[in-house]
Amino acid sequence: MALMPLISNFEGDFVLQLIPVDSESTMDEVAQAAAHHSVGRRVKARPGHVIRVRRPGSNEPFPRTMRVSEAGIKPMESLECIWESRAPLAAVASPAQRAGSGEE
Repeated sequence: MALMPLISNFEGDFVLQLIPVDSESTMDEVAQAAAHHSVGRRVKARPGHVIRVRRPGSNEPFPRTMRVSEAGIKPMESLECIWESRAPLAAVASPAQRAGSGEE
């Protein structure tokens, strides 16, 4: 467990924020630390959405329960915090489940 500084590039915010997180923080905890400095200040809250964390240029966010230390994130690394809509359970069906139901 070690305190480390990260840079938050929050979707919809024009300010990069320096945020302190613990090396054992989950990505959800990193997202909350970033949101504290952006949401309700320069970024509107988005009900029905969750905040996800990813590396700049990546299309895939880190798993929400992954810890900073597991992700190989270094001190002062910039991370993007993006909004992701919470999909209804029916929309989360696997392709095999959708194929069985006649959906495409």
